[in-house]
Amino acid sequence: MKTSISKGVLATSAGARANEIIRACVHCGFCNATCPTYQVLGNELDGPRGRIYLMKEMLESGHVDDVVETHLGRCLTCRACETTCPSGVQYGELVEIGREIVHYERPSRSLMRRFVTAVVPRRDLFEPLITIGRFFRFLAPSRFKRLVKKPPVHAAVDGDGEVVLLQGCVQRAVTPEVNAHLARLLAKRGVATRVVDDESCCGGLPLHLGDVADAKALARKNVASMKDERVSRVVSTASGCGVTWKDYGRLLGSVDARAVAAKVVDAAELLAEFEFERRLDVRKVAWHPPCSLQHGQALTGVVERILEQAGYELVPVADAHLCCGSAGSYALLQPGIADELRKRKVAALGRNDPEVVATANIGCQTHLADGMGVPVHHWLELLE
Repeated sequence: MKTSISKGVLATSAGARANEIIRACVHCGFCNATCPTYQVLGNELDGPRGRIYLMKEMLESGHVDDVVETHLGRCLTCRACETTCPSGVQYGELVEIGREIVHYERPSRSLMRRFVTAVVPRRDLFEPLITIGRFFRFLAPSRFKRLVKKPPVHAAVDGDGEVVLLQGCVQRAVTPEVNAHLARLLAKRGVATRVVDDESCCGGLPLHLGDVADAKALARKNVASMKDERVSRVVSTASGCGVTWKDYGRLLGSVDARAVAAKVVDAAELLAEFEFERRLDVRKVAWHPPCSLQHGQALTGVVERILEQAGYELVPVADAHLCCGSAGSYALLQPGIADELRKRKVAALGRNDPEVVATANIGCQTHLADGMGVPVHHWLELLE
């Protein structure tokens, strides 16, 4: 794609990188075929190709308008387009640059967005709010009820091993039993684990909303917390967090950040070397691979093999490459599109009568649980 971006913009690292990514696009439109928002809305500007044109025009003109703000805001950042693109366009990185420009040129006035960015990443605010919310669930807005649906669970991970389990923001407060279960699975196989109290939000939430400075600040704090030489691996059980941690090297560019990012693995990568048995009360499972796992981390088939080797029957699921609509804070900020995507995903997952749905990200788990007629579990909880 030809560009005419000013020399001043090209002199910046973000401008030069954006120009490089845009020029890699060949206009083919294959990305639209796998873009969830394009499929729902049918608008060229709500597909990756259209958004690339909008960002190109924004960089060339230096002007941010309602159109670019609206359509970049509707992007899920699912990165299915990257999996599809024959030219290897790094769309996810490009949309980060575009959203950063929008964020600083047109600060959002959305109260919901301000609430999400101010509260969710902060453990001292979010966890007490979840606890209170469980008692007053009937008063909570419908978009928040999924987060306070379950009763409180005390499932701390105790230990002093070389393998660190990431706790995350939402998962730490809503489903801490996932990490506790993984710790028990690993302990039985001779792998000692621990958590790091200084761990902060991974930065994915502000990053996807254009607040790159805040995302980098959180990333730097996390890199500092994991510089302990005894840390051999950093394990993520929430794929949305894992994909952000793995990208710290690119995001920060420091030697320490690259070293920490190199240690980060998804739980599936760690468990692939072991054997497990299935739960006796479940056999048929519908597997929903989060976008952050299959497109962001490019991990496909790993969880499926573990579950099948454990004895589960994985039922066919149509359009497994498509997003469920959760996408971090997206379900809170774009509820109409998110609800339509969930409706389609629920229909696909339930078509072959599974006994449970399994996934690998807290956002997907809580989002789908609202619509499925069967339980939705983190896949780790299916391993005995």
